[in-house]
Amino acid sequence: MLVNNLSMLDMEEPITVTESDAVDAVEIALQRYSADVTTRAMCLVSLLKLSSRFPPTSERIKEIVAQNKGNTVLELQQRSIEFSSIIQRHQSIKSSLLERMPALDEANYLVKRAASTQAAVSSVNSAPAVTSGGPLKLPNGVAKPPPAPLADLLDLGSDDAPVTTSAPTTSPNDFLQDLLGIGLTDSSPIGGAPSTSTDILMDLLSIGSSPVQNGPPTSNFSLPGIETKPPPVTPQVVDLLDGLSSSTSLPDENAAYPTITAFQSATLRITFSFKKQPGKPQETTINASFTNLATTALTDFVFQAAVPKFIQLRLDPASSSTLPASGNVSVTQSLSVTNNQHGQKPLAMRIRMSYKVNGEDRLEQGQISNFPSGL
Repeated sequence: MLVNNLSMLDMEEPITVTESDAVDAVEIALQRYSADVTTRAMCLVSLLKLSSRFPPTSERIKEIVAQNKGNTVLELQQRSIEFSSIIQRHQSIKSSLLERMPALDEANYLVKRAASTQAAVSSVNSAPAVTSGGPLKLPNGVAKPPPAPLADLLDLGSDDAPVTTSAPTTSPNDFLQDLLGIGLTDSSPIGGAPSTSTDILMDLLSIGSSPVQNGPPTSNFSLPGIETKPPPVTPQVVDLLDGLSSSTSLPDENAAYPTITAFQSATLRITFSFKKQPGKPQETTINASFTNLATTALTDFVFQAAVPKFIQLRLDPASSSTLPASGNVSVTQSLSVTNNQHGQKPLAMRIRMSYKVNGEDRLEQGQISNFPSGL
């Protein structure tokens, strides 16, 4: 009996799987009602890769993927929209985007990992000893390497960077000066009595008054029931509104943030202007202006930006997707940025621009490192 079964198996013809059969199998799995979100998402990824592996089935795959553009599950809807855009408008980069991932060489990986761990341990051993505070505690004796000053587009972990602070060793008066960010120095003469916190507040409020002359200290305070006479020296009158005359205007809050050139190449120039709302220092509105420096119009223009995790970013739609030639008209787009660690960490941003020149896809990217301070 066993021999007969083996002979029947040998007589069976081999199964031939065509390109269309492979697409059919993935489509059935995608439309199966019992499939979960993860399975359907992997099916969409498989279809995208099959469109590059089997070019004759690209049109059919495009129709299958487009059916999920209105899916109620946000993950599937987003993947469908992105994959449809890749299949339709980015044929030139699709093959390189979907090429095979090289297999991981485990031996080479372990050697590199051991070398990086040894380098981290060496940097810890060579670091200066900490003399202030408690003992230094390091997990497993390995210190985390310092992150890059600006976040990478694919590694936005710069929010883990420690904020360097110095221990306060000054008097309460100096602490008030440091808190207000005004570089006041002690103007009392050598050997004289130190100035009180009242003198500091009076100096801070006398914005445009002349400096106090050396001489006996004067006081504008009187105790109840005790009559005092002023000294012969003319007292200095503190005018709270001194320097704020009607002809003097208050400084503009946005004057400290000049317009910058965020990116420039032979084809494209991007400028950023900044605006802040009063009372919300962590929020910044950026008005981006895109100018075409080439003699040919840029079509299907798309601007993208990435920020670290401690920054929230919202991009409004651009005024147009076509940049006229020779910079005749600039396209604008508004960005709303919220720095949740304002005053501790500066803004960091990576940008990427895609567009077409005479029907040919172009891609440019860069990193903005010249943001004005205080954003």
